[in-house]
Amino acid sequence: MKVFIVAGEPSGDRLGGALMAGLKALHPNVTFEGIGGSDMSAEGLQSRFDMSELSVMGIAEILPKYRALMARINETADAVIAAKPDVMITIDSPDFSLRVAKRVKTRSAIRTVHYVAPTVWAWRPGRAKKMARFIDHVLALFPFEPPLMRAEGMACDFVGHPVVAEPVATEAEALAFRTAHDIGDAPLLMVLPGSRRSEVAKLADVFGDAVARFATVVPDLRVIIPAAGPVADDVIAATKAWRVKPIILDPRDLSRGDAQAQKRAAFRAADLALAASGTVSLELAAAATPMVIAYRMHWLSFRLIKAMALIDTVTLVNLVSETRVVPEFLGPDCQADQIAGGLAAVLAAPDAQKAAMALTMERLGQGGEAPGMRAARAVSDRIRAG
Repeated sequence: MKVFIVAGEPSGDRLGGALMAGLKALHPNVTFEGIGGSDMSAEGLQSRFDMSELSVMGIAEILPKYRALMARINETADAVIAAKPDVMITIDSPDFSLRVAKRVKTRSAIRTVHYVAPTVWAWRPGRAKKMARFIDHVLALFPFEPPLMRAEGMACDFVGHPVVAEPVATEAEALAFRTAHDIGDAPLLMVLPGSRRSEVAKLADVFGDAVARFATVVPDLRVIIPAAGPVADDVIAATKAWRVKPIILDPRDLSRGDAQAQKRAAFRAADLALAASGTVSLELAAAATPMVIAYRMHWLSFRLIKAMALIDTVTLVNLVSETRVVPEFLGPDCQADQIAGGLAAVLAAPDAQKAAMALTMERLGQGGEAPGMRAARAVSDRIRAG
């Protein structure tokens, strides 16, 4: 089997590496060409160019590189057609991946697979119809996505979310973490203000105020922030004025493995989390850590997004579990007093949220075959079926 595989950012590279490992297990003679990062390189891919060229976000960042990105799109499509693979697999990064797929499908009959369904259940449902013109098969992370893709004529398999394959700290590791940081059995709040500088800038003040208010009802409260490497300095600077001084975990002086182990231990050790909106809710669910979600944005952006949205919650735990047990304070509701009240309510009665988190992990594939192998099996079975 010959596979052309494309990822454009680190999360896609991790998905691609697991998928490649699964395909190698099923087809020992499989060969790969394409674009990827360190995880995919570890499985034998020689990337045609540095994947970081494609990791561009935002209009202001894309415009200066537009011509270079278009050249890479055309170059990649030409390479796929020249390679004549049994299948081309694109992973997330839709602005790049789907443009490549469109060019390939226009000029060939090569089978096209896209890994990570577009969030048509949240907004812009027309994307699935457009995608169906040049994508044959979709690999979905969420169990409610296949019917939406199939309705537009694409084959679609739910293969599980990668969070279920990530290791989780043990109780012993969590206890050791508390001991190492002199936390003991004090209530521990984890604060996650985001992994981008813009998020930290928007959320640090309101999060700090919310933590101070919450501490008035939990006087022995301890606070910890596992900072993402690129924003560690921003987090340190932004929290200097906090009335409740947090323990900041800075991963930059640790190996990647040690940094990840420390973060996992913090997730497991925490009694409660205050987090920016995003996929981190699934990491918290995997660690069975109850949470409150908050996010601040410009009032106009909030109104536009709310008008376009097809769902009444942004938290994946709420969506997958079909509950609304994770409190959200978004846009104009991202206020310190409201967030502090939400934290107090969850700390007092966490059981409903813990049940929803367990259900979420079950529905995302926890305890079953690893998502990478499920994805590989889905690709292989569809090719065999023609």
